[in-house]
Amino acid sequence: MFRFIHAADLHLDSPMLRLEAYEGAPVEELRGATRRAFENLVDLAVSEAVDFVLIAGDLYDGDWKDYNTGLHFVAQAGRLREAGIPVFIVAGNHDAASRITRTLRLPEGVHLFPTDRPGTMVLKEPAIAVHGWSFASPAIRRDLAAGYPDPVPDCFNIGLLHTCATGREGHEPYAPCTIQTLQSKGYDYWALGHVHRQEILSKDPPIVFPGNTQGRNVRETGPKGCMLVTMDPQGRADVRFHPLDAARWFDEKIDATEARTGYDVVDAMIGRLETLLEENPGLPLVVRIAVTGESKAHEELASNLERWTNEMRAAALEAGGGRVFLEKVRVLTRMPLEPGVGAAVSGPVRELMDSLDEIASDSEQLLALGRVLEDLESKLPREFKETEGAPGIDDPEWIRDLLEQVRPMLVRRLLHEETSS
Repeated sequence: MFRFIHAADLHLDSPMLRLEAYEGAPVEELRGATRRAFENLVDLAVSEAVDFVLIAGDLYDGDWKDYNTGLHFVAQAGRLREAGIPVFIVAGNHDAASRITRTLRLPEGVHLFPTDRPGTMVLKEPAIAVHGWSFASPAIRRDLAAGYPDPVPDCFNIGLLHTCATGREGHEPYAPCTIQTLQSKGYDYWALGHVHRQEILSKDPPIVFPGNTQGRNVRETGPKGCMLVTMDPQGRADVRFHPLDAARWFDEKIDATEARTGYDVVDAMIGRLETLLEENPGLPLVVRIAVTGESKAHEELASNLERWTNEMRAAALEAGGGRVFLEKVRVLTRMPLEPGVGAAVSGPVRELMDSLDEIASDSEQLLALGRVLEDLESKLPREFKETEGAPGIDDPEWIRDLLEQVRPMLVRRLLHEETSS
């Protein structure tokens, strides 16, 4: 029996953008989160006495700002060396040879695979063969897996590969390959990287994306970490996710349908945050909030977005004892129509509602509507354009949200005018 850790996409010293603008933001905690996640990985490796560690690309986040990034890696790798734990690494698109201008000699026990061809590294105890091919340049668009060598006889064979596999939304199509290609190699485990969401593509053999070790923005929500893999004497793999992140991101919706006031919305948000705190003990949480629904609180919220955004931020800081920060608050509520009004209207008002539905379902029409607002947008002060929630006239989603907010007001006004006349 033996054990190993499979990690990927550490992105050491990846910056956390834009949070400096907000009072109370845990900027320093987040700035150091990728380092602490790596330290947690080393802690896990030592405490579990694993036989080796695999890093499937993007150890770094591109060129180092200074040598401290490399020195931190060397220091942590030294802890693994002292514990007798070797490390096997392939360079990914972010730490490709052509991107990193500063270098330090790799510590003893750290093995980086070549960039000009696939390589194989063998351990005698346990009998392991690790095959890998590092990125020479940031954009590799050919199938690297097809060129990996045959398995080494009488060894447990592992393929270490940075790849988009068959393609994943939000990830560049680098080193694409199929599951069938990977399975055809006859390896016992494929340790993949590049995709930041945990995913097991195959169980026999295990073909695994562990996800990244630390979420860095609202697209990387929930627990992040590595795979702790235990192989039994019969060659069966127990693949278990283990969280490593030092801070955690969430994207939450608050249903304001029953809310009558802005403070009702704040209270509903506090309830959700308290649940997140219970489910994620000890971790700083960065949360994006979207307030949704047809709500009587809409007018109060929409008429003073800055105030209610900061009311929610203050409530989050208090509820979490400083452990919760709201990265963004989006108010997407609508004024409720009277019961049955939507179905009952006819004539010009119905035509208007149908037209709004058509525009909302068509990105091109939404962008055309945004262009109508260009003249107004150009007159806005620069400071306003740079604030959170500023108009996004080239963003179809922003225009769609705007339509949803104004629809009830338009219908109410038109129905009132029809009744008056």
